[in-house]
Amino acid sequence: MKLGCSWSGGKDSCYALMKALDNEHQLVALVNMMNENGKISRSHGLPLSVLEQQSIAMQVPLHAQPTSWNEYQQHFVSTLEKIRQHHNVEAMVFGDIDLQEHRDWEEMVCQKAGLIAVLPLWKQDRRKLVMEMLDAGIESMIVSCNSTMGEKFLGRMITPMLVEELESLGVDVCGENGEFHTVVINCPLFSKKIELPACKSILHDGYWFLNWEL
Repeated sequence: MKLGCSWSGGKDSCYALMKALDNEHQLVALVNMMNENGKISRSHGLPLSVLEQQSIAMQVPLHAQPTSWNEYQQHFVSTLEKIRQHHNVEAMVFGDIDLQEHRDWEEMVCQKAGLIAVLPLWKQDRRKLVMEMLDAGIESMIVSCNSTMGEKFLGRMITPMLVEELESLGVDVCGENGEFHTVVINCPLFSKKIELPACKSILHDGYWFLNWEL
């Protein structure tokens, strides 16, 4: 089956894709929704240049669609229709773990576009998942986090030691509730490691971000 992937650039979508491809399906397209100017991703705040590096490292085309929040669903569905027509995509891979409202939305937009929603990580134990990601060779770095974690966590790699730190703070180790987001800089799907641009930390609406120099 030919797959598209809702690609955030982070660890969960990466591991979900790796698990989906274990079943000998073929990845043919990546989808990411960008901000209105098309320079930064809406989900993780990643610059287009980093997403393009990941796309090139996987030898798969990236469909980066600029959108406002108000038009997000409309643009997401139209992008799914586009990759179905251009790449014969049959199903979309998503990295959600257990937020039912997310799954409901993903199944709805896929249905509108004539696709199947595939969630390989669904209802699995979060701590077990993050340890599996590390064992699978996913190298990821925190690019944004909430004020409970604070600025000191920006730029840190996901490691077993960091997982223990997050647990001690009462933070979900996968960041499933939006506590933090990551960028994958290397994994078995990549032909080479990602080079990140220079950045600095900023605080916006109580949330810390890496602000990339574009």
